[in-house]
Amino acid sequence: MEIIKLDESSKQNLLADLLKRDPNNYGEYMGKVQKIVDDVKDRGDAALFGYTKEFDKADINPDNIRVTEAEIAEAMAQVDPELIAVMKKSLKNIRAFHELQKRKSWFESRPDGTILGQKITPLESVGVYVPGGKAAYPSSVLMNIIPAEVAGVERIVMVTPPGKDGKVNPVTLTAAHLAGATEVYKVGGAQAIAALAFGTESVPKVNKIVGPGNIYVALAKKSVYGHVSIDSIAGPSEIMVVADESANPHFVAADLLSQAEHDELASAILVTTSMELAEQVSAEVDRFLPQLSRREILEKSLANYGRILVVDSMEEAVRTANEIAPEHLELLTKNPFEVMTKIRNAGAIFLGDYSSEPLGDYFAGPNHVLPTNGTAKFFSPLNVDDYIKKSSIIYYSKEALEAAHEDIIKFAESEYLTAHANSIRVRFED
Repeated sequence: MEIIKLDESSKQNLLADLLKRDPNNYGEYMGKVQKIVDDVKDRGDAALFGYTKEFDKADINPDNIRVTEAEIAEAMAQVDPELIAVMKKSLKNIRAFHELQKRKSWFESRPDGTILGQKITPLESVGVYVPGGKAAYPSSVLMNIIPAEVAGVERIVMVTPPGKDGKVNPVTLTAAHLAGATEVYKVGGAQAIAALAFGTESVPKVNKIVGPGNIYVALAKKSVYGHVSIDSIAGPSEIMVVADESANPHFVAADLLSQAEHDELASAILVTTSMELAEQVSAEVDRFLPQLSRREILEKSLANYGRILVVDSMEEAVRTANEIAPEHLELLTKNPFEVMTKIRNAGAIFLGDYSSEPLGDYFAGPNHVLPTNGTAKFFSPLNVDDYIKKSSIIYYSKEALEAAHEDIIKFAESEYLTAHANSIRVRFED
């Protein structure tokens, strides 16, 4: 990996390179995506089935688009029972963590005759997008569905591309069943997002769409935002490790590679106060590469977006982390808890030698759907709040309103909204 002595110029160059990966920069795809979205909106199932045949080579129709109970049973019979047992353990941890995020409605009664409050209501329906293809990511299925189930969402609709045989990956389907999906449809891509947003004859509309996907899925979610809510426009995965001379270079190298293998746009960055550690980690990366199955992807990812940054102090390391706002941040320092208190911007923070990033991906419980491309400066991980909405509750007695009515009238008239003022005034006319 390239080792850079960090200064302001090299930091700005790095930030510019990382921002190039933002899905919002791929405008050349937007026209194609918008055409698909508009077509599904206008023609419903006919467009949906046509695109599924074109892109996925599968013959899907109203009779087979929805996964049946028999298909779920068939899928679960094909999955390694030991993997199912592991998924159940993971599911338990994820549910326990998200249960702690649940909010309750609240009300405050005051002596002057007013009652104010907030009513928490789960969304009625949510669509969960799950990528298809050869790879199956049951962990993402659990992470997207379980918070919705914990929040109390009634309809949790999963969509995923079918194989050429018209079937859903059995591991994906098993995870969806275990997590609590109420409906599963065999459709993917931008056309699936459009179906969830607008509804078709076979796929009912939902209130919100969550889940990762390729550039077409990301831009389709952007296109339908406003007709429905969405979680975020997810970019490529990224990891940053902040380390001092106490870190184990073998561990650091392994952790950087754990994210770089996702795809060629993934980012893996080490920020360290030790040139000796930087050189050791670079050597360890070279030793690991021949052993790993996705070596070609790893090499391209590291060449494009992998860096080892050497800084003069831990304060500078923390500043760099906060400027980049990484999706995953590992703190491998003498006192990671102290460093953690200075971190303002990160999707998930992993502390110490035995809290490596894949622990969060699969098992610990906190959600692994995290803000990318610097959006951790203002976005949070996927959580139960993403599946609820809040209503304000206001009650005033006659006496309470009378005490405030002249102030309200004054305020309304200052904005020249005389009907607003009149709505209050009429209640206290002789």
